[in-house]
Amino acid sequence: MAISAKQVKELREKTGAGMMDCKKALSATEGDMDKAIDFLREKGIAKAAKKADRVAAEGLAHIVQEDNRAVIVEINSETDFVSKNEGFITMVDTVAKHVLANNPATVEEALAQNFAGEQETLQDYINSQIATIGEKISLRRFEIVELADNENAGAYIHMGGRIGVLAVLEGADQETAKDIAMHVAAINPKYVSRDAVSKEETDREREVLKQQAMNEGKPESIVEKMVEGRLGKFFEDICLNEQAFVKDGDQKVGKFVESKGGNVKTFYRYEVGEGMEKREDNFAEEVMSQVKK
Repeated sequence: MAISAKQVKELREKTGAGMMDCKKALSATEGDMDKAIDFLREKGIAKAAKKADRVAAEGLAHIVQEDNRAVIVEINSETDFVSKNEGFITMVDTVAKHVLANNPATVEEALAQNFAGEQETLQDYINSQIATIGEKISLRRFEIVELADNENAGAYIHMGGRIGVLAVLEGADQETAKDIAMHVAAINPKYVSRDAVSKEETDREREVLKQQAMNEGKPESIVEKMVEGRLGKFFEDICLNEQAFVKDGDQKVGKFVESKGGNVKTFYRYEVGEGMEKREDNFAEEVMSQVKK
């Protein structure tokens, strides 16, 4: 019997399975929706939907560079154990290469793109990996960089993918760019320079420092001078160019890059799971829940 696009869409929404798998299931069950769901469950393809509400805050940061383009991605799994699995590592690299090749503007656009020339989408491919690996997997974020002729990108992956940094320099060379990426991984600046810090953030910090100085009983005549001095330390903490370089504490990062004939244009630092609610595992309870099934 003929299977309609509406039926395929409904089955996809109910199971999280790929379009072609849904079409095959409906054809095999003569369009019976419940039987098609069972068909997919029996083949392990419907696992993705069951895991959709789980917390995935582990995973990997990964970088792919090709010619004058590069991409940094974060892909999440539920457990650190799975993130070390060869199948997961291969999948992360595959997704990163797809994103770099297809140049989507958003995660949603990337997931909706056709994957590897097939009728299925990148989301379908990830769903198939969820069924195979057995955990929720999600593409959280990415950034694509296109380099001008005078720019170099430095990539650094720390702790096997726990932290990934992509640093872009104007001038200098790739080795210097990698040194800066390593520094960013270690020190975690928020901005390249103080020019990038908003007036609101600076004013807020200035007011906090002023109140601190007054609470310390400092004379009002020297408070302003103290505040400006402490504000300099604030910028050192958050601005890359003003930080002491990790490989040479006697030099500021900005001066080091200048000595190599360049300046820092931007950087992207992905730490896996940052800002996400982590899953609290109770191993004993998990084992007992499996025993009771």
